Amino acid sequence: MATQPKSDLAHTEFAARREALATYFDSTAKQAWIDLTSDAKVSGIRATVRAGRDEMRATLLDWLPMDLRRTRLLDAGCGTGALAIGAACRGAEVTGVDVAGGLIEVARERTPGFIGHGRIDWLAGDMLDPALGEFAHTVAMDSLIHYSPEDLVDALAQIGERTSRSILFTFAPLTPLLGAMHTVGKVFPKNNRSPAIVPVGEDELRNRLSKLSGWRVGRTKRVSSGFYTSQALELVRRG
Repeated sequence: MATQPKSDLAHTEFAARREALATYFDSTAKQAWIDLTSDAKVSGIRATVRAGRDEMRATLLDWLPMDLRRTRLLDAGCGTGALAIGAACRGAEVTGVDVAGGLIEVARERTPGFIGHGRIDWLAGDMLDPALGEFAHTVAMDSLIHYSPEDLVDALAQIGERTSRSILFTFAPLTPLLGAMHTVGKVFPKNNRSPAIVPVGEDELRNRLSKLSGWRVGRTKRVSSGFYTSQALELVRRG
């Protein structure tokens, strides 16, 4: 039986966690995130995170078709917009959505004046909102890593209802180190701690994903760079 998305997902722990993330990225972490996603000088620890995110973004873009002209793409949890801009430069019609309105403002400011045949619509809001429309591809880079496996897959099921070709997303793999850090609440330094990252066992995740009707698991890649550990997974629409 296919996993069905929760009709009341907006009223669950998912929604509470989403609101905590919006508050965090619009206040405590906004400047740190602006620096992390730019070429500003950062600490050694944050430099490893930047390098890991750069590698992950390159991986996800590489998994998309090179020619994205006339192709609608959802960047779900777009942050300051680097991936959306990369896709638009290959011709994609991108909707970049993030719960943190402050980061959307930064994304708008960083958008080049000319991006070829591509286009980007920046929106502050919920990546699960059906009003966003339908897409060929959806990318969710490090935007679902704060949720339980159940809520993560429920979110993917909802996104899948509006995506026709592929969903590329990342999760925090359950390693001994990440598991211990999650347990003691030290994923980030104490004075700059975000809502907790939730490590997910790959076998458990694959088992849950196998119940999504119409989708199969494709490529995967883990990126580890200092304090950054994230794993990309591809869902491909069955023919």
